[in-house]
Amino acid sequence: MKKTLATTIVTAAVVLLTATFGFAEYAATGATNFPYFQLGCLIVGGLIIVSLKRKYEKMYVGEVVGAFALYTILMAMFTNPVIEAVKTFVS
Repeated sequence: MKKTLATTIVTAAVVLLTATFGFAEYAATGATNFPYFQLGCLIVGGLIIVSLKRKYEKMYVGEVVGAFALYTILMAMFTNPVIEAVKTFVS
């Protein structure tokens, strides 16, 4: 029961972070420039994270959610709106 509950919590966090990424990118770029590749990478990464949590019981839920949150931030950093904002800020 404990293993299933932990996996469910991690899955919910992955879904919420992925949905937040999708909403933020859609709001920033619109439908024409949506970063589908980054979204796909985020979904595949989420599946890998959930399967690792399910396989290795000694991983804490907070560690797994934190790792995926950092991965989500990394994916968001390499999208066009963020890169354009950095270019504008630097120059």
